[in-house]
Amino acid sequence: MAEAPPRRWTGFALVAALLLLWEISARWWVSSVNWPPLSTAFAAMTTGLRSGELLQVFVSSLYRMAAGFAAGSALGVIAGLWLARSRWARAALEPLFELLRPIPIPAIVPPLILLLGIDDAMKIFVVAFASFFPVLINTMAGVRSVDITVLDVARTFQHGRRGTVWRVVLPASLPHILAGLRVSLALALIVTVVAEMIAGSAGIGYYVITMQFAMRSGEMYAAILLLAATGYLLNRLILSLEQRVIHWYHRSPGA
Repeated sequence: MAEAPPRRWTGFALVAALLLLWEISARWWVSSVNWPPLSTAFAAMTTGLRSGELLQVFVSSLYRMAAGFAAGSALGVIAGLWLARSRWARAALEPLFELLRPIPIPAIVPPLILLLGIDDAMKIFVVAFASFFPVLINTMAGVRSVDITVLDVARTFQHGRRGTVWRVVLPASLPHILAGLRVSLALALIVTVVAEMIAGSAGIGYYVITMQFAMRSGEMYAAILLLAATGYLLNRLILSLEQRVIHWYHRSPGA
């Protein structure tokens, strides 16, 4: 007898149980201003959204994240297609990419501050840098996974090199590319917050650090909860995009 697939409500039930544990622990077990009840964080969140303070810092952060993510992802797809199809480009650029890819993001922020300052340009560049590599690697993997028979058929129908890439290689690589976009989107949100914490004067990362220094733990946890909800919604957005763009892949028996 086949095992029944897990229902999504079980995951939400676990989250609800952990949030309830947070409320109980703060009220009866832990006596500290640094661990406020969940209800206090929710009250601070409501106040911040009504006043527009939280909404303003979130919108500014989402702008930087979206700009960096779009730039890094687009470059990742283009470079991935190029490197996977050109041995000369791969031989020339792969060592450079492998040197840059493992560098921790906080390590590149200080030199970028010297070069770009602490304005949006630096933060967008950092987000683009972090978003680039997962998309690049997944795009290359997708191109390499294209069945050689499909490429032979494209040649038979006399598709040129550019036509083969756009009509055959790119559509066949979409499952890998979208997987890379999911990884990059999560990284983009994380890196945006980190960059704002290190060198920020606005945004949600700067807001969290400011609330920490001001000992306003309710507002700090409210921002963190909003970050968690934002990350979840962004992930669901990418999954919804996958269902629409590559529905044929999800319906296949091996998917």
